[in-house]
Amino acid sequence: MAKKQTFESKLHRHAKGGGVKAFKLVYSSKSPKTGAWKFTQRFLQVPLDEDEKGHIDTAISELEKEQD
Repeated sequence: MAKKQTFESKLHRHAKGGGVKAFKLVYSSKSPKTGAWKFTQRFLQVPLDEDEKGHIDTAISELEKEQD
């Protein structure tokens, strides 16, 4: 049986404007109780037509506020 969806059709589906870019933001923080460092991850989704640098910068500034 023939394959109905090709890789090229997947690319065109995201180019229509409904897609998002996904970023994995990994940051470290020090535990106030034990003093040990821990790594935490957060996934960010940015629409294709928006600037990803602005979204990443705001996410980092929010994380810095949470740690203080």
